[in-house]
Amino acid sequence: MDQMIQDIFPSCYQVAYQPRPPKPEDKCFFFRGRTVLERWDGEALVLPDYAAVAAHIGQPQFLFIIDETAYYLAEYPNALESPEGYEWHDLRHERSKKSRVLCFAEATAYHLAEWYGANRFCGQCGERTQPDLVERMLRCPKCGNLIYPKIAPAVIVAVTRGDQILMTRYQGRDYKGYALIAGFTEIGETAEDTVRREVMEEVGLQVKDLRYYGSQPWGADANLLLGFFARLDGPSAIHLDRQELSQAGWYHRDEIDLPPDGVSLTNHMIQAFRRGEWD
Repeated sequence: MDQMIQDIFPSCYQVAYQPRPPKPEDKCFFFRGRTVLERWDGEALVLPDYAAVAAHIGQPQFLFIIDETAYYLAEYPNALESPEGYEWHDLRHERSKKSRVLCFAEATAYHLAEWYGANRFCGQCGERTQPDLVERMLRCPKCGNLIYPKIAPAVIVAVTRGDQILMTRYQGRDYKGYALIAGFTEIGETAEDTVRREVMEEVGLQVKDLRYYGSQPWGADANLLLGFFARLDGPSAIHLDRQELSQAGWYHRDEIDLPPDGVSLTNHMIQAFRRGEWD
């Protein structure tokens, strides 16, 4: 069965916010842009233990717990050399060198790191915010403003026409592989209306028979992705939005040569269509 980045069973991600003082064996995340500090242990890339960096950092920010291990966010002093054996590794391009648990953990940690970084000060009064001790939240001690992590809902749409599926390629993005129609849900809009609007805007097609497929947290961009299948309703001629897409076309199941990636909802949906499980 295909997997996605959040599929880490038998490990368990604990959603509850349960901050605790770090133990020596707990893990620390250090980010610089879209890179993370890790080392090769002979089998895979791994994070630094708290014990290895405790002498060089202040009090780290608790993030979450997976199984019995707590993960923390910290800033590594720019003037200090990285611990021996550690280097800055790209978040996206080296997933194959990491465990499934680490791939999920770092995507979620990056989501939180971006949120913490963008909300150091209150947007209402300008006071420095403080992490809450009970909820995953930032609190303004001056005006009482409460700031929760930003999660942006977006849709992924597999448009089908019998044994064909509409696949696209993005315009101007680093990722050059096949994709599906995608877009953010706007204020006052349902997910179903987002599906219809995005398909019309990007390829000029109408759809019907919308069916929910599944969802995926995508921490790299603070998204919650909602996957839908939809059947073509009417003419199949594509009118491409060149600002969003560089290519779009209809592909028969037998023409799909995209291998499972074990990461993305998009790939998961394409593989389900290829196997004949959805149409």
